[in-house]
Amino acid sequence: MLVIGIAGGSGSGKTTVVKAICEKLHKRVVVIPQDCYYKDSSDLTDEEKRVHNFDHPDSIEWDLLCSQLKDLKAGKTIEQPVYSIITCTRSKTEKTIVKPADVIIIEGILIFTCKPLRNQMDIKVFVDADDDDRLMRVMERDISERGKDVHWVIERYSRTVKPMYLQFIEPSKRYADIIIPQGGHNKVAIDMLTATVEKHLEKKD
Repeated sequence: MLVIGIAGGSGSGKTTVVKAICEKLHKRVVVIPQDCYYKDSSDLTDEEKRVHNFDHPDSIEWDLLCSQLKDLKAGKTIEQPVYSIITCTRSKTEKTIVKPADVIIIEGILIFTCKPLRNQMDIKVFVDADDDDRLMRVMERDISERGKDVHWVIERYSRTVKPMYLQFIEPSKRYADIIIPQGGHNKVAIDMLTATVEKHLEKKD
């Protein structure tokens, strides 16, 4: 089993990199998104949710994520939490059943900030991109997929996204084994990464 961590700022192109690996490996890979492990915020008012900092490491339930990754590596099936980015709540009844696979991808902006989680990774990849490019992607995503307006996106970016990137996410790049510049547009780097994974699986087979 190979565990790959894919980190990078919001809008850097992590999803594109993950998708490329999944398309190559098909059913041999399972993806564990950091976003599923946000702590439940259903007790917050709408105004409190608006100003809540979701880009700080304290917003993630790391113990649960680390524990479930250990279970997957031990060949056990897990019940992954279901979290809604739109309502900021974790479902109390719904779970996602995730079975072990040859390749496990942990994906999220903050995953390299957690040492116990880093220590479980075989390959650590940081997807890098210019600040302007990331802002444009975040704006497009939050407006089209999450129903936010331009004012909300810019306010959140200035208040939490950019400061937390500079404080926690960008410094975590030093833990990466591989850095992919130009984000998801770097086809050469993505092809090299997928080739490395495929070579590992060939040895395993």
